[in-house]
Amino acid sequence: MTAPVRNRVKCRQIEEADLARVAERLAHAFPARSPAYWTAALERMRRRPILENYPRYGVLLESEGRVVGVLLQIFFRRGEGDAAAVYCNLSSWCMDPQFRSYAFTLNSAATTRKDVTYLNVSPAPHTRPGIEALGFRRYCDGQFVCLPWLALSKRGAARVLSFSSDRPEAALLSAYDRDILDKHAALGCRSLIVMAEGEAHPFIFVKRKVMRGSIPCEQLIYCRDLGDFVAYAGALGRYLLARGGVVCITDANKPLPGLIGRYLPDIGPKYFKGPAQPRLGDLTFTELTVLGP
Repeated sequence: MTAPVRNRVKCRQIEEADLARVAERLAHAFPARSPAYWTAALERMRRRPILENYPRYGVLLESEGRVVGVLLQIFFRRGEGDAAAVYCNLSSWCMDPQFRSYAFTLNSAATTRKDVTYLNVSPAPHTRPGIEALGFRRYCDGQFVCLPWLALSKRGAARVLSFSSDRPEAALLSAYDRDILDKHAALGCRSLIVMAEGEAHPFIFVKRKVMRGSIPCEQLIYCRDLGDFVAYAGALGRYLLARGGVVCITDANKPLPGLIGRYLPDIGPKYFKGPAQPRLGDLTFTELTVLGP
């Protein structure tokens, strides 16, 4: 007699020896991404400094030597001093059809820490009811797509500079802002400093293509406050336009007054579960930057 499926399934952390099989499973589940993309994404995760005693890659389901389910985990810390909090971006959740009944088992194994805030920043539409049933709450309802180069700067003349840690202007940023700009530049993001009225303002963008890859755009990954993006959108937009970024995308819960664009409700919603609610305008260290766009 064939043993029941449940007796042949094991849930455990992903180890380095699993990476080739995990990349194969992810490429099968997400065919829009090539096998080479997933191999490179897992290599980027392998090179990241591990956060204390947290897993490096995530969890998998294994049956008779096959990887039949994957849930990647990207752990990171945001904030300074007593305000610092640990987050985990849950990404690329996939299951073989035969093992879909184990999806919640995989999720439970990945969300055991009560001191961690778990994020899902790219839920497929059909998974959202299940995510909410697991206790996740929305903190972002949609996205705002705009042409920032058409906006007028609202706080006087602004100058946009590419970030470098040895620039004199970088010394005007906090140590925390310098660190995340430096780390995201190393990940291939566009780390910028806006100088206005003697103050330095940090911004991070990642290049993407929308409309089936036909229109280049820049997605906002980090700013201190969405109000800063609105205030300096004109200067930022003209800097990005000169480098091929026609359109900008940012998470938003409503239209952003003063910008030429359109608010798209229920597009790109984002969820969290845990003690520290994320804020809009901060996607640092999530899959968009760690795995690659």
